[in-house]
Amino acid sequence: MAFRRRNKSYPFFSQEFLIQNHADIVFSLVIFILIGLMFEATAKTAILFIQPQYNVTTQSPEGEVTFYHYGWKDSATILFYFFIAIILHAVVQEYLLDRVRMPHIITGSQRSLTRSVALLQKVNRRLHLSKSKNTKFNESGQLCVFHLVSSVWSFYVLLTEGYLLHPSSLWENYPHVHLRFQVKFFYLTQMAYWLHALPELYFQKVRKEEISRQLQYICLYLLHISAAYLLNLSRVGLVLLFLQYVSELGFHIARLLYFTDESHQKMFDLWAVSFVFTRMATLTLMFLSVGFGLGRSENQGLDLEMGNFNTVLIRMIVLLLVCFTQSWLLWKFIRFQLRRWREFRLEQAVRKKTATKQPLRALKRDSLGHHENGVLKAENGASPRMKKLKSP
Repeated sequence: MAFRRRNKSYPFFSQEFLIQNHADIVFSLVIFILIGLMFEATAKTAILFIQPQYNVTTQSPEGEVTFYHYGWKDSATILFYFFIAIILHAVVQEYLLDRVRMPHIITGSQRSLTRSVALLQKVNRRLHLSKSKNTKFNESGQLCVFHLVSSVWSFYVLLTEGYLLHPSSLWENYPHVHLRFQVKFFYLTQMAYWLHALPELYFQKVRKEEISRQLQYICLYLLHISAAYLLNLSRVGLVLLFLQYVSELGFHIARLLYFTDESHQKMFDLWAVSFVFTRMATLTLMFLSVGFGLGRSENQGLDLEMGNFNTVLIRMIVLLLVCFTQSWLLWKFIRFQLRRWREFRLEQAVRKKTATKQPLRALKRDSLGHHENGVLKAENGASPRMKKLKSP
C-alpha cells in the first residue's frame, strides 16, 4: 500500500525516507495492533488501543446503560487513533488535494471515477501557487474536511444527548463524570487529531515562517479540549467546539475559494460575521455555565476521587483562560480586517490613478493630429516627416 507517489528512492532510516513513507509505516503499526485481536494472549492488550476503557454499567428505567469515565488507559486509545489520523491525513493529501492542485498526474483510468472529481480538477487546473500559498492550501484543505466532520458529529451528539433543548443540563448535576460512549469517543478522537498535527508539521515540510502560527492554534485546541475533558466540563466543551468548528469551516472554505479565484471575497465577509458571533456566544455561555451555573451549585469543593473541581479558584482560572483566548483571537481578527481594509484602499487609489492617466494620454494623442486612411495627418493637413532608421 503506497500513499505517496515515489519519484525517487531514498536510503533506509534517512529523513527523506521517513517523510516519504511515514503513512505506510504507521499503517503497518495499525495492522500489527489489529492482528493482536486475533490471538487470545494479546487480545486484552490490543483492545486497550481500539476500544475506550473504564466502562460502568448502571440500571435505569430504560434498562442497563453503559457509561464511561477517564483514566490513564485512555492514552493507549488516543495513540491508536493518533495513528489513524496520520493515515487519513495522507489519504486526503494524496487522493484529494494533490489531485486537485496537480491534475496532470492522474491517469486515464482514474479520470473516469466520478464526474465531480473531474469537474473539480477542471476548475482548479489554473492553480499556480507559491510555496506559502501551497502550504495554506494544504492546511485549509485538511482542516476543511476535519471541521466539516467534527461539526456534524458534535451537532449530532448535542442533539441526541439533549443538551441543545435543555441548556441548564450543561451545569446541572456537576460533576459530569460518567460519559456516554459517543461523548467519550468524540473527545478521544479530537485529542488524537490535534496531537497528530504536531508531527505533520515535519512530515509536510511546513515552512519555518508558518510553524509558529500553526503551533499556536494546535496547542490552544489541545489545551482547551484536554481541560474540558479532565475537569469534567465535557458538556460545555461540546457546545463550544461545535461553535468553533462551524466558524473555522467557513474560514477555510473562504480561503480555498480565494486560492481558486482571488475575486471571491464575499465568503470572508460571511465568515467575519460568524467569527464575531462565535466569540460573543462563547463568552456568554462560559459566564452563564461556569460563572453563574457552577457558582450557585450546592456541590462546592475539590474532590479528586469524585471528579469535582467546582472551586472558586478553578472556575476563575477557566474563565480567565477562555477570556484571554477569545480576546487574543479578536485582536488578531481586528488586525486582519484592518490589513484587508488598507489593501483595499490602496488598490482603489491605484485604480483611480490609472483611470486619470488614460484620458490624459488620449488627449495628447489627439492634439498631435489625426489619422486619415491609415496615415497620421498633422493639424495643417501635412504628413509628418519620416525619421530615418539607424543602422544597427
